[in-house]
Amino acid sequence: MEPFGIAAGTALWLGILTSISPCPLATNIAAISYASKRVDRPLLVLLSGLLYTLGRTLTYFVVALLLVQSLASAPGVSMFLQRYTNQIVGPVLLAVGLLLLDVIPWPWTGGSGVADKVKARVDRIGLWGAGLLGIVFAMAFCPISAALFFGSLVPLAVRHHSSVLLPSLYGVGTALPVVVFALILAFAANRISKAFNVLSAVERWMRRLTAVVFIGIGGYYLLAYTLGWI
Repeated sequence: MEPFGIAAGTALWLGILTSISPCPLATNIAAISYASKRVDRPLLVLLSGLLYTLGRTLTYFVVALLLVQSLASAPGVSMFLQRYTNQIVGPVLLAVGLLLLDVIPWPWTGGSGVADKVKARVDRIGLWGAGLLGIVFAMAFCPISAALFFGSLVPLAVRHHSSVLLPSLYGVGTALPVVVFALILAFAANRISKAFNVLSAVERWMRRLTAVVFIGIGGYYLLAYTLGWI
């Protein structure tokens, strides 16, 4: 089992990778648009970004808490996980890595239209609508976010018996770009277009690098624990 510090960094990284992947990125753009309405009031922009982060983090925390606690509290499931976790991790990481490389296709469709409709409905709520956006968008799992959350984050949390910290770090990671852009909106609105272009450019390489790491680790676990060849 890897050190907990590495697990914590992995959880945060998975959240960041989720946030800049195409479908979740559409919802984050909608959240940025929501916050930008208050660009003339920097404090409200920052509060919107923080409330959005809180909403996403709380949602992932609750979902992961229910899953991890239920898996750990069921004696049969707990014994199964303790015995076969290493054997399961390899194939799961390989599958997620292949998804990230687009080797395994998924029925991805753009989420901007749905995100815009949700944003329009919560506009009238005011500042607290940012928190509601975070909750709603966190629950709108796309294929890639579902793969990273259920296929990577939840098993990681189960292995480390962490139903609080690791899911919370993942949630913060998923909303981190919104906080960054909220800061830019608040203090340097003219630079947001450049920052967004940079983020879009590096997303593909970050996803590919993570996929290679997942495939490498997954391949090792598959050979060592699932097949017993090492």
